[in-house]
Amino acid sequence: MKRTNPDSKLITRRGALSLGVSALTIGTLGIYGCSDTSGNASSGLSDALKAKIAPLLVGDIAAMAIRDNADDLSELTFNGPDGKPMKMSDANGKYRLVNLWATWCAPCRHEMPALDALQKAKGGDKFEVIAISVDGGGEEKPRAFFDEIGLTNLGFYHDPSINVFNALKKKSLALGLPVTLLLDENSRVVANMNGPAEWASPDAFKLIDAVSAL
Repeated sequence: MKRTNPDSKLITRRGALSLGVSALTIGTLGIYGCSDTSGNASSGLSDALKAKIAPLLVGDIAAMAIRDNADDLSELTFNGPDGKPMKMSDANGKYRLVNLWATWCAPCRHEMPALDALQKAKGGDKFEVIAISVDGGGEEKPRAFFDEIGLTNLGFYHDPSINVFNALKKKSLALGLPVTLLLDENSRVVANMNGPAEWASPDAFKLIDAVSAL
């Protein structure tokens, strides 16, 4: 069952508005919450896993919802911290909170310090925050933003082609920016949301503690 809070519509609207004219670059937005009818979804998330995580999607992360289809994102390709192409499956073996952001997206900029704090507090062998910049062109601008606000714990991931966003949009996983996905150790989507959240909150920490213990 999809969980929402009173501010969830506002959060989604803010995420969509943050696109501005750049929405023309990304393309026509999909409809948030639609089921994937592309035939690309893969089953595999256990009812026990869903039952364990669903009660934790409350408070500051209440806009995140369990994904009915365990979409396999193993083949998503973007640039890793070394600047070389990598696949999402290259980071298999741990749960990941994957966040798509851009320097021109105000809500994205606002939540990046919290994502950095989450990585510092909970990152390790069993969990990682993978924040992927979808700024077009070179990496100079998003890297400069990292330095500007003092992000020292997040790895720098970049997709200048915006192919990751478009792939998620086709699966009804992306409406606007920011986009956040909780992936299991096999790159399958456990839960997702559009819009910002407070990722350095006790609610977020409880969620990550739970998945790290699996």
